[in-house]
Amino acid sequence: MQDLHDEIRVNVQRALQEDIGSGDLTASLIPVGKVLQATVVSRENAVVCGTQWFAACFVSLAADTEIEWFAKDGDAVQAGQELCKIRGNARALLTAERSALNFLQLLSAVATQTRRFADAIAGTGAVIVDTRKTLPGLRLAQKYAVMCGGGVNHRIGLYDGVLIKENHIIAAGGIQFALMKAMAIAPPDVFVQIEVENLQELREALAAGARMVLLDNFTFAQLSEAVAFTRLQADAPVILEASGNITLDNVRQVAETGVDRISIGSLTKNIQAVDLSMRFV
Repeated sequence: MQDLHDEIRVNVQRALQEDIGSGDLTASLIPVGKVLQATVVSRENAVVCGTQWFAACFVSLAADTEIEWFAKDGDAVQAGQELCKIRGNARALLTAERSALNFLQLLSAVATQTRRFADAIAGTGAVIVDTRKTLPGLRLAQKYAVMCGGGVNHRIGLYDGVLIKENHIIAAGGIQFALMKAMAIAPPDVFVQIEVENLQELREALAAGARMVLLDNFTFAQLSEAVAFTRLQADAPVILEASGNITLDNVRQVAETGVDRISIGSLTKNIQAVDLSMRFV
């Protein structure tokens, strides 16, 4: 993934501007020079992620803010565990508190959910992959969180990978035409993947030279058959990815069919923020 420094800066600036606007009216009740200390505690088991965004919210308002971390991105923590201590200008801490926690809670939620899926398929040889179903403006942040949770990033956007889906196939005139065109225009360092919805489409894709195939909404039996057929028929390695209606309850069964990758949109789309508390002393 590309360097996150600029992304963090932009994310934090937008979040603070959105929240503060023309000024924090409530924080003006606090004396200008007052210094406060606080701790952040997790109220549930989780995987930590977003520490850089969290810190940047405070430092953007008061450069001398001191933060001592007891957990780093990717660490598993328990309910009741202290994540960090903060000391700094009281007004800055109170003003940045909500934005900082929003980032830490959101990204920790993505990392936590990804870790659950990654743990569920441990030892199978498959990997958990994210999608483009991310919150607008926070794609790189959420994809970073997926990696912290033990997942793998799919393409970042439309520019760094070709994924030929059903509507592309229809518009291009069929699987063969779509693949031929994609392979002709894709730069050497860009992957070309095609989505298929049944075994017949898989056969067509392999015959047209597909090297990366998305098996959309296949049953367990169809996935197993697709893996076996591909291993026998393909004259070169083919990456098979399963997608569609995959949950924690069935992801292990999907992985055991032999697919290489399992993509899950809910990692970044259907998430519940981790419950964190920032307590002032």
